Amino acid sequence: MYGNGMTRRQMLARAANGFGGLALLAAETKAPHFPAKAKSVIFLFMDGGPSQMDTFDPKPRLTRDAGQPLPFKPPTTVFNISDKIFGSPFTFRKHGQSGADVSDLFPHVAGCADDLCIVRSMVADHSEHTAANYFIHSGSGFQGRPSMGAWITYGLGSASDNLPGFIVLESGLIPPGGVDCFGSGFLPASFQGTVMRNTAHPIADLEPLDKEPALQKGKLDLLAKLNRGVVERFGQVSEIDATIRNYELAFRMQSEVPDLLDFSKESEATKKLYGLDEEITSEFGRECLIARRLVERGVRFVELLSPARKGIDRWDQHGSLEDGHRVNAKSTDKPIAALLRDLKARGMLDRTLVVWGGEFGRTPCAQFPDGGYVKRVGRDHNPFGFTMWMAGGGVKGGMTHGATDEFGYFAVENKVHMHDLHATMLHLLGMDHKRLTYRYSGRDMRLTDVHGNVVKEILA
Repeated sequence: MYGNGMTRRQMLARAANGFGGLALLAAETKAPHFPAKAKSVIFLFMDGGPSQMDTFDPKPRLTRDAGQPLPFKPPTTVFNISDKIFGSPFTFRKHGQSGADVSDLFPHVAGCADDLCIVRSMVADHSEHTAANYFIHSGSGFQGRPSMGAWITYGLGSASDNLPGFIVLESGLIPPGGVDCFGSGFLPASFQGTVMRNTAHPIADLEPLDKEPALQKGKLDLLAKLNRGVVERFGQVSEIDATIRNYELAFRMQSEVPDLLDFSKESEATKKLYGLDEEITSEFGRECLIARRLVERGVRFVELLSPARKGIDRWDQHGSLEDGHRVNAKSTDKPIAALLRDLKARGMLDRTLVVWGGEFGRTPCAQFPDGGYVKRVGRDHNPFGFTMWMAGGGVKGGMTHGATDEFGYFAVENKVHMHDLHATMLHLLGMDHKRLTYRYSGRDMRLTDVHGNVVKEILA
């Protein structure tokens, strides 16, 4: 507080250049609770739920007993059409000095095996997409809670002057649950995710309507004057404060975003590395390259969404799993490996936490949508044991943590609940998940609710 009873922000707001002064606060950083290993997070969200026994968790018994019934009654998930075992149509091989098991879906990511920390014992609480998407993003299966990107930006502030702290990159698919997956909930609106589309106009309504700079400046000066008047009349109000911040940030983004998306200074080798020269990898390759450029500019949390593919429903293959997973993997494998290699070559992987995974996994049972087998077979949703992996940012590379049973149905060793994942991510960013709270409705709320433990075994 200042001598006149005003806070620093209120004093700036009432100064002659208060609106511009507030803009400086938009890039304000906050001290972590303890020294951080990671400065930023890149979340590669594989919307729909990749199958763990077809990607990073081989199960020979499924091949051996294919077509036979499970020797136990499976739990209810979404459809439970069949109890017949479906062996993986993909081949697994060991890679790197660590000998990590990776299926032939990911030949490029397999080349980065020694950088991966593969967690095979993930557990979630929901088997339906919308609730599961809210849960992986916010720690709650209900709509309206802050996304982890919002929590991280709230806890650490933004290290970028001209970009939001939380950005979502999409190229045609928004997950079930909609943009609320990236919302700020009860946190101030300035912490919500900004969605950037892979189009000629990546952010809606960002381009100035006025082509004359003087005319736009005049309108902004008037808006600043009106906002100062509101602050002088009502004092600091979070909604007004967030609006002021967002307008000023949007103005600065008008010049920053075109430069962000200009790849002319990237080498041809880099563009080829990300697969920008191939149709099937170009969309996600652009997302991955933009993600690297965003964390270079200080953005705290970048989420990448799976690209839209004609005739393919995300990673949600209830039918035609072999074809669907091959297309999804083909479009993301090369760009993801490029991102890991590029970050590492630039000395950025150690301070950037990369997280890969979906809202749940798949069952070992077969679904027969067309009465066929293998080519037309899919798998149901499975939150009881699935795989995610992390790289960089303070986790041990070249290790596999946890295990599922011999059918890949249940996590049976070193279970990692979604709350544990969130607690660990915050820990790597220098934050104690129990201390990162926000007072709302008479309670100190947090990303992990009243749960969560840091998975210390995977920390470097």
